[in-house]
Amino acid sequence: MNKASTILKKLKSKCFEINNKRNENTDRYKMTNLFSTLFFPVFIVLMAELNQDKYPSKLILFISQRPMVMLFNIIVAAVIFAALCLLFKKVWRAVAVQGIVYFMLSITELFKFGTNGNHLIMTDMKLVKSVKSLTSFAYIKITPVLVCYTLIVLIYIGMVFWFNPCVKLRFSRRIVPAAVCMGSVVSLFFVPKIASPVYSLFDVDTTAADNVFILNEKFNNNSFLAFFMQTASENISNKLEKPQDYNEEVIDEYLDVPVINNSTDSFIKPNVVTVMSEACADFRVFDQLDLDTDAYYGFDRLAKEGYKGDLIVPTFASYTVRTEFELLFGLPVKSLNDPSMPQRMLSEEEQPTIAQYYKKMGYNTAYVHPFLSSFYSRGRLYKYFGFDQMYFEDSLTVPVEYNNAYIKDSVVFDQAEKIINESDEPVYIHATTMQNHQPYTDGPYDNELDNYLSNIKLTSDAINDLIDDLSKSDEPTVLFIVGDHFPSFKKEGSVYEQLGINSETCDIVFDQSFYIWSNYDLDYSQMPDEKFSAFYVPYVMLDLIGAPKDTFTQAMLEKMQTVPIYSTQYDSSIPNDDELDILTYDRAIGDKISKD
Repeated sequence: MNKASTILKKLKSKCFEINNKRNENTDRYKMTNLFSTLFFPVFIVLMAELNQDKYPSKLILFISQRPMVMLFNIIVAAVIFAALCLLFKKVWRAVAVQGIVYFMLSITELFKFGTNGNHLIMTDMKLVKSVKSLTSFAYIKITPVLVCYTLIVLIYIGMVFWFNPCVKLRFSRRIVPAAVCMGSVVSLFFVPKIASPVYSLFDVDTTAADNVFILNEKFNNNSFLAFFMQTASENISNKLEKPQDYNEEVIDEYLDVPVINNSTDSFIKPNVVTVMSEACADFRVFDQLDLDTDAYYGFDRLAKEGYKGDLIVPTFASYTVRTEFELLFGLPVKSLNDPSMPQRMLSEEEQPTIAQYYKKMGYNTAYVHPFLSSFYSRGRLYKYFGFDQMYFEDSLTVPVEYNNAYIKDSVVFDQAEKIINESDEPVYIHATTMQNHQPYTDGPYDNELDNYLSNIKLTSDAINDLIDDLSKSDEPTVLFIVGDHFPSFKKEGSVYEQLGINSETCDIVFDQSFYIWSNYDLDYSQMPDEKFSAFYVPYVMLDLIGAPKDTFTQAMLEKMQTVPIYSTQYDSSIPNDDELDILTYDRAIGDKISKD
């Protein structure tokens, strides 16, 4: 006990000695402190950007080509730094806070872009609670360059801590200028009338971010910090507003349609299994690749024995929940201003989903996703979607097998079969798989595409077995399968880069093949001939199996005839449709007038 007390006294004495020395340094090294304080905004901006560029020559080239953008970054950093200095008084605290935040954001951007070719935006911060799942996705590679840059930032913070510059003003004199500084930065986020001329003055690219390819091109024009700030302010100003004509009379008018073929006499209530296959896409659509592979033989069997068509999905490479939202709600994310995570906009109350529709018809409803229930808040939010059971990675009731980091698709199909076999009622299942998720550096090949195709081959095997099993079943069952988006490959040297996919040519990666198969005779003659948006799928399926329709289903089927594709990502020139926008607002955000 005495020894511990002695050590503690020595430690306190040493800390006291260091603190006295730092206080002496405040006045002794005034010029050093002045320089380190004034130079910090320039330093942290250069380090945050250099961390992206990796090499000083690339950063110098950007500064020479876009000097006003770099000046914008420095001014914003200086204003934030001034506010922090005024609030904290001790300059080292302001340096530590801003330095760590800026550089951690820079590191996050570096890993995110290296993972899937998508740049960091403000809304990605909502996923910070799912650290476990995010780290499993990311290509986290600690390089000597990254370590070196991190040490430089830490050394700067340590230097300022030692020399201890201070703001020698009373708090009453610091609070007002601090508020003015922070207010000027905040206004760039929340006041478009202020932000627009400022961005214009500093030549910041404000092109509307209609899809990920435009975002990536904007990043090249703006650099990391200006890009992050401008897209954040764009996202805030793009906040969904209540439609001007939203009221009960307008909705009644939209839904005043005669329901066609609404007899229930011939409806056999087949099991309906919807599979949204993670990152599943047919790369044979790219003739340049000249793929000779049997990876898709299971999908080809689906097409041969059933039906194959084309869907427009609302995302590429990431944000799976955009496509999932459209399939679960039958509503377009375009009408919600294309949020990256639309389910986060919903209130925690019963939602008018497609599962609810099947439930009202006497179906047992289930959701299967072999991953963390916490990711995208599925476990918390999806319980309001009308599912009688939900199965996540820790609640599956069949034997589990993994392919690299993720549970195999065959496990998901086994779970679906078990739900069908154990249910006394017909079953509606929505399954979102995980097997084919990035990274694709894990596998027998050096090439990401080849590793990806080896995973797709496993999916084909599982589909083949599923078809064999369902073919033997006496229960009528319909299987629908579509990929949520094309996979995300590492940006540098990726297959998309080789194919020359950019903002002008990217429509092809939003076009996904879908498949319908049944173990009984199903008439596909009335299926749409042209491609259509994913949110129409639930209504097409209800029509295909002969389910009774309500006026909302009928209205959406009729809307598909006039507006088959409604997707900003696929085609930003598509004009807004008041009917789709109002009905979507009503069901997702509004009073749910159309629910019944």
